[in-house]
Amino acid sequence: MIPHAGEAAALATAFCWTFTSLAFESAGRRVGSMAVNFLRLVPAFFLLAFFCWAWDGKPLPWDAGSRAWLWLSLSGVVGFSLADLCLFRAFVLIGSRLSMLIMSLVPPFTALAGWLVLGETLSKTDFLGMTLTVAGVAWVVAEKRPAGKGGPEGRPSAAGVFLALAAALGQAVQLVISKLGMGGYSPFGATQIRLISGMAGFAVLFFALSWWPKVFLALRDRPAMARVGLGAFFGPFLGVSLSLVSIQLTTTGVASTIMALSPVLIIPFSALFFGERITPRAVLGALAAVAGTALLFLA
Repeated sequence: MIPHAGEAAALATAFCWTFTSLAFESAGRRVGSMAVNFLRLVPAFFLLAFFCWAWDGKPLPWDAGSRAWLWLSLSGVVGFSLADLCLFRAFVLIGSRLSMLIMSLVPPFTALAGWLVLGETLSKTDFLGMTLTVAGVAWVVAEKRPAGKGGPEGRPSAAGVFLALAAALGQAVQLVISKLGMGGYSPFGATQIRLISGMAGFAVLFFALSWWPKVFLALRDRPAMARVGLGAFFGPFLGVSLSLVSIQLTTTGVASTIMALSPVLIIPFSALFFGERITPRAVLGALAAVAGTALLFLA
């Protein structure tokens, strides 16, 4: 057994979420966030199917019960179709760095949803962690952004902030729904069901909006498709797999806290790839949000 293998897998997961966000932001700016949303699920599904086939001989989750299919399908529509639709548009409007920082509100939102829906208990330390996370995010969002390559001077787009908040709330809700449906079923098979329902949700939406021509047009943009493929590999496939490995090899609290480092890890990459000017306030706010998440998970 490699020493601290679980912690290393959790850190690798955090880097995967970082690379995924940057890849999808770049692709979304080229071909639109809706097309990227759907197209990234397709390679992720096939990668996961191959992994499940190699892992336990079942490329598709045909052994899941009706209850699992019902709740996990609903989770997939909420998470992949609705929440990620908001998140990917937020990538375009306010950038992946700020969007991922706002997504650090998912743990507090999830804790509150678990408290309200599942009757889970919250301690004083939990509430302290939630307050610290919210305060760190709010402090950064309220900052007036300096002018630079990353965009004009001014505060972030209100629409982008609202969409990122909606994405965080949607992800919290889908986690609670997933917990209701998954039970003891394989997390990999559960992810497949969520991917299938997410693709189905987008297919219905694209038919309703007559969006398929734009999707086919996006397929012709090779640089964008390369970034979509890269993001799909590091996100729904490798990131999900590594997160499950980390939880197997170390405690859930430690793994979740390390995986929540993405809002901090993404800062230098945003400056390097998108020319964002990073202020000390942005760094301190991100650190405060991660510290609040750590308190919540380790309480």
